[in-house]
Amino acid sequence: MNKKVVKEVIVVEGIHDKQAIDRAVIADCIMTQGSTLSEQTLKMIERAQKTRGVIVFTDPDYVGERLRKQITQRVPEARHAFLPRALATKEGDIGIENASPKAIIEALDKVRGGKLSTKQVTGENEELIPWAFMLDYGLVGQSDSKARRIALADALQIGYANGKQFWNRLNALRISYKEILDAMTIAGITKVRGASD
Repeated sequence: MNKKVVKEVIVVEGIHDKQAIDRAVIADCIMTQGSTLSEQTLKMIERAQKTRGVIVFTDPDYVGERLRKQITQRVPEARHAFLPRALATKEGDIGIENASPKAIIEALDKVRGGKLSTKQVTGENEELIPWAFMLDYGLVGQSDSKARRIALADALQIGYANGKQFWNRLNALRISYKEILDAMTIAGITKVRGASD
């Protein structure tokens, strides 16, 4: 079977994550080598973005999210691949290294963010998701909000985050209302309060 070739450089946390990527696709990787990013690593990521593009594919845990945020602040054009925790966990260990090649390929096929869309370039920005939408669907402010966000994050394959971070991620990745509503149907999430404006 021929492996898919990924033209962008994939940013992962460590050697075992890189080995998992190598089992799934043909790609070059930059490893962060730990829970913090050195200036040298950030410069490599910036250079890779300018020449080939970058896909950030960090672990679905606190450290992975922190690294993703640091990279995004420095390289906002970077694209992002996400794996649900359930597909990246083995015997309590969370990491890309635990994912199957199929799960990695599917995550890379659903990369988000990055280059501006035609609508954004022409100034016809898509409508942002209002905070009221988060309240209407119980993604914040409910006893089961965390479970709802986890289910929606898994359906959208964008990684779990707390309420405010999740809202920011939906908007930063320009996920449309239709895509969110379709994912909510799949995840079994229903509205908990009145209509959003």
